[in-house]
Amino acid sequence: MGNKINPLGFRLGFTQNHRSFWFEERDYSEDLREDEKIHNCIRNYVRHINIKASSNYGGITRIDSNYGGITRIDIMKKSELIQINICIGFTDLFIKKQEQKKEKKIKQLRDEVENMLVPNIINSVDRKLLISIEKVDKPYREPNILAEYIALQLKERVQIKKIMRKVFELAEEADVKGIKIQIKGRLNGIERARKQSAMQGRVPLQTLRAKIDYCYYAVQTVYGVLGIKIWIFV
Repeated sequence: MGNKINPLGFRLGFTQNHRSFWFEERDYSEDLREDEKIHNCIRNYVRHINIKASSNYGGITRIDSNYGGITRIDIMKKSELIQINICIGFTDLFIKKQEQKKEKKIKQLRDEVENMLVPNIINSVDRKLLISIEKVDKPYREPNILAEYIALQLKERVQIKKIMRKVFELAEEADVKGIKIQIKGRLNGIERARKQSAMQGRVPLQTLRAKIDYCYYAVQTVYGVLGIKIWIFV
């Protein structure tokens, strides 16, 4: 069962916590839709400013993907407050070193989210919006960051075995105990879709007390859509 179910939901309450904290009795679907809008708005904003930036993505390649270096977004909703915590791998991609520019970027992001929430008068009226940014200490322990790197290399038509070797090196430098990668689709442009996977170290998917991070990422290439799955045993 541990190999078929989503490992994050499987470990909820053991080693994983909820990423949205709120309570709703009647309009649950509206709040759920609001969370999705917040996620999409933040990722689109970060992707937009990162595409214009000329900085390197962790010294590897330029950023050009959906996450934009974001590892997770935590949302906490109260009666008079919406608190959003953005965990990001490389802060120099999102904010500059100057404190003034940092505050400007956060204010622009807050305005974007507020404008998006304005039509939803039922849930967003008279609620203050608070956004904070947290830097991840070891970015290459995050499956989202590694999935972005794989997607960028696949777009450039790099050999899959070479990509996986590089990802294993990055994960080993980040002191992970195990990593499993699975890529599926028309690999290298062949007519029939196939699956290629590789693993290094231990990835105990059946053990609930094992802290495992998981990511699914879809990338559009000239040959079609490729699916990337990454499991990391932290």
